[in-house]
Amino acid sequence: MGSTALGGAAPARAGLAPKIVRLLANHPQFRITVMTADRKAGEQFGSVFPHLITQDLPNLVAIKDADFSDVDAVFCCLPHGTTQEIIKGLPQQLKIVDLSADFRLRNINEYAEWYGHAHRAPELQEEAVYGLTEVLRDEIRNARLVANPGCYPTSIQLPLVPLIKAKLIKLSNIIIDAKSGVTGAGRGAKEANLYTEIAEGIHAYGIKGHRHVPEVEQGLSEAAESKVTISFTPNLICMKRGMQSTMFVEMAPGVTVSDLYQHLKSTYEGEEFVKLLNGSNVPHTRHVVGSNYCFMNVFEDRIPGRAIIISVIDNLVKGASGQAVQNLNLMMGLPENMGLQYQPLFP
Repeated sequence: MGSTALGGAAPARAGLAPKIVRLLANHPQFRITVMTADRKAGEQFGSVFPHLITQDLPNLVAIKDADFSDVDAVFCCLPHGTTQEIIKGLPQQLKIVDLSADFRLRNINEYAEWYGHAHRAPELQEEAVYGLTEVLRDEIRNARLVANPGCYPTSIQLPLVPLIKAKLIKLSNIIIDAKSGVTGAGRGAKEANLYTEIAEGIHAYGIKGHRHVPEVEQGLSEAAESKVTISFTPNLICMKRGMQSTMFVEMAPGVTVSDLYQHLKSTYEGEEFVKLLNGSNVPHTRHVVGSNYCFMNVFEDRIPGRAIIISVIDNLVKGASGQAVQNLNLMMGLPENMGLQYQPLFP
């Protein structure tokens, strides 16, 4: 039905490209006709990512040499700040899912504050739809440009947005302790990501202000229809992939943990990719690896009036490429789960 282009340049974002290629390999309706690159232009995709050498893919070309005449949709895996200029130059008829952060923040002044430069395509920002699929499905279905959410914001907003909309939790004192595998930092060579730096340990980063904070606060504030400020600390774990967000919330007067559980259960009962675990079962990252699932559960805190919510995803699938394919399925009028029914890899 549709042909797609896959754009990637710097290693930090290009690491997402092979994940999308893997998902599209078994997609019955999409085929890849154009693949762009920067320093790898002219090479075969399988020589850059040998685990995909069995796929019949076009050679990588520079963006300036790409022919979009036979393309219906584009996945952009470009670095933050680059996507704005590239998308401005793409044909208007293309459906676009952008996996960078360039169109996630609706307020361009807030974008400039967090990303260190002015937004270069404010007119496109007005058009962009935030791609948290289970929350904004109708808007995504009718969109031309979708800003795919970040991994931390996906794992946090899926449980918290419904509870905030239902006024079941207070808007103050929301504390989030989140942990991610090393792939959350991209594929680029960085000293901090060397094996000897991360092995046998865990460390916090972005403590004063991670760039996903305004994205999370934007989504929670829209759900609350008032300003929400969070305490958020991300941590790097010595594992390849996976993400866990542990959220500490204060319940509204008269609300119980059972009320939170039942509301999340009714919210996501018909959803294929968001699952509320039964009873006291604790979500584990190893149970969602390689899949587009988000597992979550709610627990009573030992402090009266507070609850603990745990949410896990594969940061590279539901936190990035899987949600991107899910969104493009919607945009193209296809079943939302098409090409995404991979079961988790365990052990």
